[in-house]
Amino acid sequence: MSLITALTQSTPEAAGIPSAAIEAFISAVEEKIDSLHSFIILRHGNVVAECWWEPYRPTDQHILFSLSKSFTSTAIGLLAAEGKLTTDDLVLSFFPDDAPANPSAYLQAMRVRDLLTMTTGHIVDTTAPMTNPHYGSWLRGFLAQPVEKEPGTHFLYNSGATYTLSAIVQKLTGARLLDYLQPRLFAPLGISNPRWDQSPQGIDTGGWGLWLTTADIARFGQLYLQQGQWQGQQIIPAAWVAEATARQVRNDPAPNIDWAQGYGYQFWRCRHSAYRGDGAFGQFCLVMPEQDAVLAITGGLANMQPPLDLVWEHLLPAFATAPLPADAPAQAALADQLTGRQLPMPQGTAQSPAIVGQRRYQIAPNAAKITAISLAPNDQAMLLTFDNDQGAQQLICGYGYWHRSEVSLGPLDNSPRPAAPRQSGPWKVGASGAFTDRTTYTAKLWWHETPFAHTFTFHFADDQLTATITPNVGFGELEPLQLTGTSTD
Repeated sequence: MSLITALTQSTPEAAGIPSAAIEAFISAVEEKIDSLHSFIILRHGNVVAECWWEPYRPTDQHILFSLSKSFTSTAIGLLAAEGKLTTDDLVLSFFPDDAPANPSAYLQAMRVRDLLTMTTGHIVDTTAPMTNPHYGSWLRGFLAQPVEKEPGTHFLYNSGATYTLSAIVQKLTGARLLDYLQPRLFAPLGISNPRWDQSPQGIDTGGWGLWLTTADIARFGQLYLQQGQWQGQQIIPAAWVAEATARQVRNDPAPNIDWAQGYGYQFWRCRHSAYRGDGAFGQFCLVMPEQDAVLAITGGLANMQPPLDLVWEHLLPAFATAPLPADAPAQAALADQLTGRQLPMPQGTAQSPAIVGQRRYQIAPNAAKITAISLAPNDQAMLLTFDNDQGAQQLICGYGYWHRSEVSLGPLDNSPRPAAPRQSGPWKVGASGAFTDRTTYTAKLWWHETPFAHTFTFHFADDQLTATITPNVGFGELEPLQLTGTSTD
């Protein structure tokens, strides 16, 4: 059995895919894409390939960002099937007490369908302005934003619209979105312990903030590929699946861009008659009905188009309509390639005369609130200790391997989205490092439940330390953080 409960394993050839095509896809990913974290390929309901790049592992939940929207849409479809709403219901009918004193005609005309299709009539994404504490709640903030176009006529990607869908779920059911979906979606699919970030008002963020494993994403995609059926049970109405994944609205069509093929109900249309849910920095649930295939991906990418281009280049042409002859050597070669993959690590030496024994540096005031840094190298690793407002935080940077730790390093997650932070407690991090020259130690830290990484570059000169912390991706401008310190030894 695969890691995906209720789905069996198949050789690629038995599923009509040459093992060599999957090998070519992996090679292209590592050559052309900075950091894919995982992928799972399903064909005819079987798992044909699974791959994780250390320090990411199959058991890791990964924040999905806007891929969360497709799950929120599913909840709306389930409510519609239960007769609790229709897509033509007016948004203000759910929230009369939260409406502005004099709602505009366009706001009064806004429907659930407009939230689903990102055609609310706003000309600016409401996500940031709606979170202004001035409004008292995110929902009131959303309803207070100007609606400058007739709802249903103008596409604008707008995560505030999805938050409002989550608020509708909670209004109608008395339960948070996560809890509503638990018995209806997550439990039947075998998705364990899903997490969803919430607003200060206790409403799941809806448009982002869901944490799932790669296998969970694959299950969700397979459910949609099967028209809402799972193990003989109709989990989602087939009519909703068809409606949600169809092109409901056009969005500046362009032939070679997968974000310009139209939009459904919180699903994107793709080239090649495919569709997907996706989230910032490379979280994908790609469904290819004509090929009877699903591809789940997590990553930490600044540009999300390249992985789809590689799917269309290497995998799509390889899908045969019938099983292929067994190819044991190719299957063995692929099995070797799928195991033991690692994200690139700093290369160099384990130790340097610049740091002998433990060295501690007092750090000048900085935005990360790091007050001291200690370094203690040995032949296998570097022990790093950061003192901040939460105490002393220790992590080990493996030499030639990724060492996984849990730390609380303050505001280093470089994700300034206006959402409540994920659950309190430590962040999980995989770290590796090396002396890249005699006076420079470089450490790579991957926060392996997220797309985010930091490269720490420590430069030593006599009793002085200069450190640069460089993020990989983020929602705003990525400015490296500069730290300076003086040895206390």
